[in-house]
Amino acid sequence: MTSRAVSPVFVGREVELEALREAFDQARKQAMAAVLLGGEAGVGKTRLIGRFVEQAGQADAHVLVGGCVELSAEGLAYAPFTAALRQLVRETSAAEVAALLPEGAGRDLARLLPEFGEPSGDGETETARARLFELILMLLERLAERRPVVLVIEDIHWADRSSRDLIAFLSRNLRTSPVLMVMTYRSDELHRTHPLRPVLAELGRVDGVIRVELPRFTQDEVAAQMAGILGVTPELARVDTVFERSGGIPLFVEALLDSGDDCSVPDSLHDLILGSIERLPEETQRVLRTAAAGGVRVGHALLAAVSVLSDTELEDALRPAIAANVLQVADGGAYAFRHALIREAVHDELLPGEHARMHARYAEEIERDRSLVPPGRAVIEIAHHWYSARNDLWALMSAWEAAGEAARSFAYTEQIQLLERVLTLWDKVPDAAERIHVDHVTILERASEAAHVSGDMDRALKFVRAALHELDENTAPERVAELLVRRANVKSQKGKPGSLDDLRHAERLVPLPTEARVNVLTRLGTVLMAADERVEGAAVTHEALRIARQMGDECQEADLLINLALGHSMAGDMETTFTLNERALAIGKRLDAPRIVLRALANNVDALDNLGRSEEAVALAVEGEKLARRYGRYRHQGVFIANNRAEALASLGRWDEAIQVVEGAVTMGSAPRNRWHLLRVHAEIAIARGEGDLAREFLTEVGAFTPQRDEWAQERTNNARLLLAWHLMRGEPLNALEAAVSTLADPPPSSKAMLGWRLLALIRLVCDAAEPVDAGRAGALRARTDELAAVMGGNGPVSEAFRLVYHGDFDAAAQAWQRMGRPYVRAEALLQAAVVAATSGDREGAAARLREAHPLALALRATPLVTRIETLARRVGAPLCEAPVRQAAPAAQTATPAALTRRELEVLRLVAAGRSNRDIAAELFISAKTVSVHVSNILPKLGVSTRAEAAAAAHRLSLLS
Repeated sequence: MTSRAVSPVFVGREVELEALREAFDQARKQAMAAVLLGGEAGVGKTRLIGRFVEQAGQADAHVLVGGCVELSAEGLAYAPFTAALRQLVRETSAAEVAALLPEGAGRDLARLLPEFGEPSGDGETETARARLFELILMLLERLAERRPVVLVIEDIHWADRSSRDLIAFLSRNLRTSPVLMVMTYRSDELHRTHPLRPVLAELGRVDGVIRVELPRFTQDEVAAQMAGILGVTPELARVDTVFERSGGIPLFVEALLDSGDDCSVPDSLHDLILGSIERLPEETQRVLRTAAAGGVRVGHALLAAVSVLSDTELEDALRPAIAANVLQVADGGAYAFRHALIREAVHDELLPGEHARMHARYAEEIERDRSLVPPGRAVIEIAHHWYSARNDLWALMSAWEAAGEAARSFAYTEQIQLLERVLTLWDKVPDAAERIHVDHVTILERASEAAHVSGDMDRALKFVRAALHELDENTAPERVAELLVRRANVKSQKGKPGSLDDLRHAERLVPLPTEARVNVLTRLGTVLMAADERVEGAAVTHEALRIARQMGDECQEADLLINLALGHSMAGDMETTFTLNERALAIGKRLDAPRIVLRALANNVDALDNLGRSEEAVALAVEGEKLARRYGRYRHQGVFIANNRAEALASLGRWDEAIQVVEGAVTMGSAPRNRWHLLRVHAEIAIARGEGDLAREFLTEVGAFTPQRDEWAQERTNNARLLLAWHLMRGEPLNALEAAVSTLADPPPSSKAMLGWRLLALIRLVCDAAEPVDAGRAGALRARTDELAAVMGGNGPVSEAFRLVYHGDFDAAAQAWQRMGRPYVRAEALLQAAVVAATSGDREGAAARLREAHPLALALRATPLVTRIETLARRVGAPLCEAPVRQAAPAAQTATPAALTRRELEVLRLVAAGRSNRDIAAELFISAKTVSVHVSNILPKLGVSTRAEAAAAAHRLSLLS
């Protein structure tokens, strides 16, 4: 009988293999595909992946493999991607890989692999990690242009935060390339708070991502596995015993057969695995314990150095372990435990003193010769081993060094973990500051910066507060000022008030014309402009510009020109805005500064849309998004440009395209404010189409329903406008009136075309709708808006068209909108013009306008507008050529005590708005007596006895939508 530790026969798993093959076929059709393969430890995930990879290779796939390791939890960032990149470099060369990317991009990859040369000196921490993600995405796309790519990432339950974020990013964005991602994880390790859980939940919602759970073997499959291992068909009784003892887990089957006594019941899995180890020679067991302290995989030279054995002695000691398949010989002169569970069981056998001694030996040997571990891993390996050795001094020093390395790799979350370790050990090392040459506040400052750029605003705020608590602004004004700027940025990102107060405080701390003052004034100017505090914003920006020019800092100068452009934009002077942005753009191109180029370009997309040149805006945005991808900045600046493109598409009535842009950009996981901008575009379209539930969801997220005032004028004004439109869509003119009054209690709106005049134009319509119900409050609101309109600035065709709407010249507004190619606002203006004509008795004029507006609204699927047009058309007796389009209402909304006629629904809507019979008669162009008859018919149909009860029933039954 021939016995093998592992079956040479691949057993079962046909269903799971077929799922992998189908996913690969889907990927080859250039559709997003990813597989999350879960299963218990020892259930055979690696064996299954090996089989699939073999088949994919035969189908001409380019297979890249990377695995997560336990060290990832301690700061070893991007381990699986570094491994895959290293494999790619081995297969080709670093030069060939770099040639697939934009010029100079290889320097960013040098942060993962030294083969790419010296890392770039780009200090833009806020966008650096996003660029790295873009480069990895681009690299996979370029590789897939040659042949399909299969990227295998094993053991993602050990993945570091940066790797998890990158996995999620790739899963969302590898949509049109033949790339299949296959990720494995231990499902039995995912406790309730495991950090992988939310990632799996998020990926589960991405189209094209499937989850496959690998089950235990059936009894027949255990029998087949045993036959492969033993070389003969096993006896049925023995199969029963092994199946029962192993529970169908292949690794346990192997251990039971290897033990030779599959009838005994081990106390635990640990004992079962150790049974085969304990039969090995004592020297072999000692070396295995030494190897286990080094991890699942350890190099020959490193193991020899730590074990203090010669090559011959080490090889002699390891041979029995290799023969027993406890260890396997891996690439690169390394040894790997056959399964991580085996390594864990052996490591657990280390005695306390032995544990500390072994890890200290690893730290010392790697420190002595860092080439003993793969490139890029020495620093974190040393930190891990000193921490495991419980040596506080060296654990602190090595964690500080590793935190710096993590920052250079854009692994900010891992940097935070290591800095927190330094903070934890600080009081245990009396001379900590002298040892690492920085004070305690510096650790907090670095941690706050890392948390801020990684998007963890709560932790950033915690670290900033702690640092400010330790500093005295009289002795360290510049440090305090920098922290106050960071706190202001965090508050702004969280949509919390107080950022201006922090920035003004910071400005007072740095009165001299230094770089520190320029940095504070630059941010203060930006926030003041965004808050529509233009005079103060312009003053501080001009001062900063003067200092920057004296310092010769052209990059800062360009930033400040863009800030000035923002101020002119808020003032409604879009031509000057465009000119200033173009000047900044020219500087950015000359300096080859991608961030400046993209920032100026993005702002000019917005300027063009506000100038009524929306087609040009879309074209410029497409160019900008291409540049953002080429620069590796799409996730941050590219998303901002995409938002401006969506706004321009919405202006042009290309709503489905706008939604597609929004949905694609939202998946990029961008900063909260960028996400809110995008959702507002979608919310606007949802309201215009009468998609109430969807609109409510978006408005809730962007904070439109909350009373808290946003310091940024654009967000504040857009939220207010969307809230008014929401109430009008729902037939709630009094609620819209109240919201409009509350909006104007804040500082007056900006003169920017798409902000101030657009808001006033909508408030005009709110007053028109609310006047029959509450003429007094509507009149007061009109008086207030008239005051604002009298001093409102703004130039250009868009401002002028909204101004025409506000002043009631709807026909002229409709013509202006037609010239700009904006169908929705044109149709709205035509409807209002038709109302004016109908009220004055010009039924033919009203009919002509309605017939022009109707197809525009139909094409947009703007159901509420279509309904209003058709309602007025019936009132004036104007037939419309097109058949009406209706949204399908849920069954629950159509269940009424008795069917109401169309006219009765119109009357009921006005009754619910609180109108009298006389008001309803005037609105519907019928007599008050006819209204009374309709009301008399409505009450019994609804099963109520009063007008108030009818209104309540109408809302309850959703008859007014």
